[in-house]
Amino acid sequence: MALSKPSFLTHLKTLTGSHHLLRHHAPAPPVVALRSLSFATPEEAAAERRRRKRRLRIEPPLSSSSATRPQSQPPKPQSPQNPNAPKLPEHISALSGNRLNLHNRILTLIRENDLEEAALFTRHSIYSNCRPTIFTVNAVLNAQLRQSKYSDLLSLDRFITQAGVAPNIITHNLIFQMYLDCRKPDTAMEHYKQLINDAPFNPSPTTYRILIKGLVDNNKLERAMELKEEMTVKGFVSDPIIYHYLMVGCLKNSDPDGVFKLFEELKEKLGGAVEDGVVYGSLIKGYFIRGMEEEAMKFYEQTVGDNSEVKMSAIAYNSVLDALCKNGKFDEALVLFDRMIKEHSPPRRLTLNLGSFNVIVDGYCTEGRFRDAVEIFEKMGDYRCSPDTLSFNNLIEQLCNNGMLAEAEDLYGSMGDKGVSPDEFTYGLLMDYCFKGNRPDDAAGYFRKIVESGLRPNIVVYNRLVDELVKLGKIEEANSYFDMMVKKIKMEASSYRFIIKALSESGKVDEILNVVNTLLDDDGIEFTEELQEFVRGELRKEDREGDLAKVMEEKERVKAEAKAAEAQKRSAKAAVSSLLSSKLFGNKEGEKESAENEMQSGQEDTGKTALPESNP
Repeated sequence: MALSKPSFLTHLKTLTGSHHLLRHHAPAPPVVALRSLSFATPEEAAAERRRRKRRLRIEPPLSSSSATRPQSQPPKPQSPQNPNAPKLPEHISALSGNRLNLHNRILTLIRENDLEEAALFTRHSIYSNCRPTIFTVNAVLNAQLRQSKYSDLLSLDRFITQAGVAPNIITHNLIFQMYLDCRKPDTAMEHYKQLINDAPFNPSPTTYRILIKGLVDNNKLERAMELKEEMTVKGFVSDPIIYHYLMVGCLKNSDPDGVFKLFEELKEKLGGAVEDGVVYGSLIKGYFIRGMEEEAMKFYEQTVGDNSEVKMSAIAYNSVLDALCKNGKFDEALVLFDRMIKEHSPPRRLTLNLGSFNVIVDGYCTEGRFRDAVEIFEKMGDYRCSPDTLSFNNLIEQLCNNGMLAEAEDLYGSMGDKGVSPDEFTYGLLMDYCFKGNRPDDAAGYFRKIVESGLRPNIVVYNRLVDELVKLGKIEEANSYFDMMVKKIKMEASSYRFIIKALSESGKVDEILNVVNTLLDDDGIEFTEELQEFVRGELRKEDREGDLAKVMEEKERVKAEAKAAEAQKRSAKAAVSSLLSSKLFGNKEGEKESAENEMQSGQEDTGKTALPESNP
């Protein structure tokens, strides 16, 4: 039935009034006080309180005044009440405007592999009008870490610390990784304790991944286990990748029981099921170590088979692939590798990486199929994977060990086309096998490339070169390399003895004395009585034993003259400084006294006596 307009308005007012009465007179629901879950221990509660305080320092709650500000201009951080409190790192919003342009310019230098210029540009910008952000500094530090430029990394880190650039968690992670790569886990853990005690932020899950993997790699499994327990206390969610690293450590110690114990612990913490397949490769290896091959392959079919619901990443696949290759299941490994290639669909799904090719190349080499290994290595670029220096060195070493030096040199020649630079190990490998192939000139050429490339050969590579040259009777060439490298690397006493012995057998006494002269200038080597007697014995063969005393006396005389000249230079500099100081501050008495001292000194030098002045 249709209503007229007045009737409709009256009906609407009636409904509104009834709703108003209901809204005001309806009984309020009972208030239930919500209480957060209690903690298992007081330590966990204290850790949670500290975490919340640090989070509030980094991300303060938004107020009504700050909410009205435009997003392009974040609120300015308040100055801390304690001047000694650690400085908070900059927010990502600071990377804008001219600072973003500076960041992109330094990234361009990094992509051009000009790390020295990138680091220098960063240093110069610190005190300019456009100060780089910590994100720009981290980009340079990360590039230096990738190329193992550890001394440059530490130098830049110290510089930004002194300049007042507050590091963030990424900066600390890079420092941890650097120390662990240098086999200094104790130093890394000292910096971790400093981070926990002093930093205004908490470590991230990536921090623990880096530390635990580094501790396992440095045979510190027990400390890695303790760090895993610290993560639990701090409230971090159980990470399958961290358990994978710990399982790898147990496998290195031939402890399959530890592997299965860790898996059961992870399964319990995740609610009874582990969907991440990163841990299953270690479990398969654990079955193989126990001698349970049938169970290993059955477990493989259940977890990695076609009907499996386990999530397999590239790291997970690589772990299983390595388990199959190293336990006589290479055919099954090839089938799995083909499946990985088919599933690989970057960037949506990544099932292949550089590690996948390294594992399958090692498998081919273990089977003696070196041509196939080279072929699959060269196809790496078809799947958006780029080999690095370690990958080249691994395959070059495999080829050299099996008498395929020509193929190894061809592979070395292709490194430049792939944008990869050889290192000392690459040249050292080729040098050794050129000597074994009776190619001493080529071997020496590879050593020269180390020096010409700006690399620093270690004493072991140098000793191998000189030893081989001496065996071939190339004494003069060995001595020339000694003269070239004695100031570039830290020589040992045995290196001096070796070259002196070689020169003595060739009757080159003058060259022996030159080596002794160099030895006396080397502050790192002590010319002991035993070493002196050795040199005298070699000189005695040519009836020139007394020449050693002459060389030592001459060296002492030269050092004494140099010391006296340095003392005279310091004295003259002090006198000039004193005179300038007296003139600067108008010290007439000091100036007169200095002039009188100069007159007396001049009269003593000329042997004349000064006469007193007579007043007219």
